[in-house]
Amino acid sequence: MKWQVKYTLENLNRENEKVCAKHVENDVVEIIADGKPDVLAAIYGGYRVSEDVATEYVRLNPNIDFLCGYRKQCVWEGAAIAYLKERNIGWGNLGTLGSAILDGNANFAEHKVYAFAARLIHQYGIVDNAEREFDRIFLVTLKGGQTLRIGLIPDYEPTADNIRGLWDEFGPVDIAWNINPNGDPCANAITTGKELGCAVLKTEGMKQYLQSL
Repeated sequence: MKWQVKYTLENLNRENEKVCAKHVENDVVEIIADGKPDVLAAIYGGYRVSEDVATEYVRLNPNIDFLCGYRKQCVWEGAAIAYLKERNIGWGNLGTLGSAILDGNANFAEHKVYAFAARLIHQYGIVDNAEREFDRIFLVTLKGGQTLRIGLIPDYEPTADNIRGLWDEFGPVDIAWNINPNGDPCANAITTGKELGCAVLKTEGMKQYLQSL
């Protein structure tokens, strides 16, 4: 049994007495919760989920309801997300899996850290199209024709290092969007954003900023 499967079983069985998780085979676990559909989830222990990774997991385990990236640092590529969604397979971290089990929607769940912001982008009336390059990077085309690259930062109080880290890993963005509703970007994060040429925004200012472009 791989380490990520072992820790997944320990966490799921410890967190809720109404949940029973057991190892099936390979990286797959079965989760049974009172009054909810049974869930088959594959647990991935790497740092990046590409389309090739997602395809291989589904090939080996065609009946899974959810693909879980166990590591907190795990990055999901947009092509992998699209592949899984087309097949009604949920995706995200262990927290997402735990919530999806209790909500009974594992096949349609998506990474809970980014889910609200991802939905909100599509609800802005000024957005014509939003292409997901990564779990946290969107290429957005406004109805006026302008294209923007938006990076989602979930940290409580993003710092200059968070802004630079986003650029270093995913390339330039036009907007660094602090999606955590409870904190605010540090002053040095805003300054660094200006130096790099991107706006550092909270959710409250996003729509107004897009309308101003």
